[in-house]
Amino acid sequence: MFSSTIQVSVFVFVTALIGFLTYLSCRGQNRNAQNQNREFFLAGGGLAWYFIAGSITLTNLSTDQLVGMNGNQMALLSLWEFSAVVGLFVLAKVFLPVYYKFKCTTTTELLELRYNDKHIRAVISVLFFAGSALIFCPAVIYSGSLFMQSMFNVELPLMYIAVIFVVVGALYAIFGGLRAVAVSDTYSGVLLLTMAVIVLILALQAIDYNFDGIPQERLTLIGDNDSPIPWHTLLTGMIFIQMFYWGTNQVITQRAMAAPSLKEAQKGVFAAAGIRLLIVPAIIVIPGIVSYKLFGDIGDSAYGKIVATVLPDWLSGVFAAAMAAAVLTTFNSNLNSATALYVCDIHESYVNKTPNVPKLSGYVTVLLCLISLALIPVYQQADSIINLVQKLYGLLSMPILSVFIVGLLFRNVHAFAAIGAVTFGVSFYAFVSFEASPFYAPFGLHYIHLMFATLVGCVSFALIVNRVIFKQKAEFSLALNSDSPFEEEGTVENKNA
Repeated sequence: MFSSTIQVSVFVFVTALIGFLTYLSCRGQNRNAQNQNREFFLAGGGLAWYFIAGSITLTNLSTDQLVGMNGNQMALLSLWEFSAVVGLFVLAKVFLPVYYKFKCTTTTELLELRYNDKHIRAVISVLFFAGSALIFCPAVIYSGSLFMQSMFNVELPLMYIAVIFVVVGALYAIFGGLRAVAVSDTYSGVLLLTMAVIVLILALQAIDYNFDGIPQERLTLIGDNDSPIPWHTLLTGMIFIQMFYWGTNQVITQRAMAAPSLKEAQKGVFAAAGIRLLIVPAIIVIPGIVSYKLFGDIGDSAYGKIVATVLPDWLSGVFAAAMAAAVLTTFNSNLNSATALYVCDIHESYVNKTPNVPKLSGYVTVLLCLISLALIPVYQQADSIINLVQKLYGLLSMPILSVFIVGLLFRNVHAFAAIGAVTFGVSFYAFVSFEASPFYAPFGLHYIHLMFATLVGCVSFALIVNRVIFKQKAEFSLALNSDSPFEEEGTVENKNA
């Protein structure tokens, strides 16, 4: 009873401290700024590189990563993190220069400019919004609640813990905007990475740094055909998954787009890449492997179990606070980004050009929170939370990436050809990747290979339909080398009224 009191007391104190420090850093923000979109969703363009690095790191690194990847209890999952470094470099050197050149608030704004059509911007925004609402938000809340339940060994129903996370996360997103999210990300990130490294070291000490007795397939970085990541998937879909996630995903790029300059943004992204390369791979797989040696194959409970075993009571309270902060920041990052997409790309284009941004954002945030809670029972049925998230997001990632690739590389492509490609891609991937489909896994292809096939199919579909149906010939034209994001006058017919 006494040890539990210590845990809870330390947890409450550290959580409150992070909230207080975030308040001190954000209390001077101008919520009545003339450009409410830029202030609320891009922190007024005032994020320093270290806040960008911290926010990018912790937006991605949360319980769905620590719990989900350690839950596989094998080294192979670290390949997601090593390949992510490539994705971050693509963001810094390919995507960010274009976003800054054309002063985009959302990644999808670039699509409107390149295709000269607001409807394609809205379609892709809806898909991103659906990804946050149906996949990322409920997944991170579920995995965070599961971790807290396992670590504190409490009998409190999972849904009660989830409600607490949702309410606190919504308060950050509604009242703080991106500035509060990024600042709390950074403070929480320093704490989480420190504690995760401590857990890593104590876990290794618990087995005397001896991995004897652990099956070789759990230690190798070269996966066979039956593993979660076969080695040959690194040559096809993996790099494009990372390109999509780090380069076009509003949740990530929004932080990098909030710097005062491109150079400052790139510094932050490169710092995030360094953290991803040097620290993250070890903390998301080794504790799970150690847990396999100590407790056997226990799945997604592995990380909570090892943390509860190796950390003293007072330190476990600190770690619980760090994990809670990671859950909250990832959750409210998704809330803020999804809200930005709805407000900027849909509401202002089709409903009201000058809404009260903070008020409207609050309504959208509440809706997202309710959806997240409603979907938690669905995620409770998953065998592996991280594999489920990756597979589900394949429905959206490659079709969306294809639209960006065509838009960045070509001009004179009709927007509806690209929209048709998205519809084709979502349908194709659903047919060949999910067991309920009669076309499930043709030729036994791994879902990462199928994602690559989906991307190639979508790009080809867009260019063929553009030529055959709309009678327009796509012309190679790099967006970064263009003086204007718009098509040349008269080359397209899909102008907005």
